[in-house]
Amino acid sequence: MHSDSDNTATASPRTSVLIERRTAALTRFDDTTPDIYRPTIEIPTAVKEWIAGWGGRSLFLTGPIGVGKTHTAWKTCRRWLEAQYAPGMPWNGTPVIKAYRSTALFDALRPDAPDGEGRSLVKHLQNVDLLFIDDLAAARASAWTQERLFEIFDERYIRRRPVLITCDVLPNALSEITGPRVASRLAEMCGPSIVLLDGPDRRQAAA
Repeated sequence: MHSDSDNTATASPRTSVLIERRTAALTRFDDTTPDIYRPTIEIPTAVKEWIAGWGGRSLFLTGPIGVGKTHTAWKTCRRWLEAQYAPGMPWNGTPVIKAYRSTALFDALRPDAPDGEGRSLVKHLQNVDLLFIDDLAAARASAWTQERLFEIFDERYIRRRPVLITCDVLPNALSEITGPRVASRLAEMCGPSIVLLDGPDRRQAAA
């Protein structure tokens, strides 16, 4: 098996630079991945197909509690990041992935956040290359937060920037949490790529 250093030694100057940047980007991503989600796992075929040809589509991972949605999502983000450096992909700079638990995101979007921080966060999340929101149904959003979520999702919807959502309910059941406008956009953005993960609760099995 060839390492990246082997590939760099025999590659063109441009390819060598891309290999080095890919290695650096994956290392940074691995450093930010929570320890519990670092072990390798197999991801579903439907997820691999989304990575290979997402084309601006978004991905919605759903299923009962404890079936591995979050672990799958972290590994999906890494595989997506790696795929951005594949031969033939247009180079638009190092892709930016932002991951948030819904509870932490909703807290950061609160109206009493320090001056300018909430607005800056909304702008940032509108523009990152891939936005991953974990356990979207776990939090309860205020009317203010729903408005900020609409700003984020509407811009990503218009610009065809993908989101990756994990949730234990389907998009059409999210209206009370995200507001109906966000739920509607999510249903369209993720409609072709809603992946059901099933099985026993892994946490209880481990216990």
